[in-house]
Amino acid sequence: MSEWTVSVTRDMAADSGAIYDLIADITRMGEWSPENTACTWKDGFDSPVVGAEWIGENVHGEFEWQTEGRVTEAERGQVFAFDAKVGDFVFSKWRYEFEPIDGGTRVTEHTLDLRPEKVKAMGPKMSGIEDRDARNRETMETTLAALALAAER
Repeated sequence: MSEWTVSVTRDMAADSGAIYDLIADITRMGEWSPENTACTWKDGFDSPVVGAEWIGENVHGEFEWQTEGRVTEAERGQVFAFDAKVGDFVFSKWRYEFEPIDGGTRVTEHTLDLRPEKVKAMGPKMSGIEDRDARNRETMETTLAALALAAER
C-alpha cells in the first residue's frame, strides 16, 4: 500500500517474533489500545490466520461501538494486517510491519481510511471523534508504546 492515511513507527528492544505474537493475539488488543477495549474471535476462529474474523469493542468517552476485523496477512515476525469492517463494508485497513534492527525490531503501524465522505461525516455522531486521522495517530502512538513495554519485559 503506497498511500497510508497515518503511519507510526517505534523501535523496540525485542525480537520481531515475540512482538508479532503479542499484536497478532487480537484477544489482547485491549491491553495496548486506548480505543479498542476487547476483541473476541468469531465462531470457527481462534488464531490469527488469513481469513480469521473477530468482533472488536471500542470506546471513546461516552461513545461505544463494535467493529469487525478480518486478518488479511499473517507472517510471523514480518507482517500482521487486517481489514476493519461492518458487514461487507471495509472502512479501514491496518498493517503492522516488523523490521529487524540492531538491538531489536522497528515496528510500523499503518492505517488507511477507506470511508467515503458521507460516512466520514457521520463519524463524530457515532464515535465522538471529530478528527479521525489525528485520533488514530494518537492511539497508534499509545498502542505501540504499550506494546513496547510488554515486549521489552
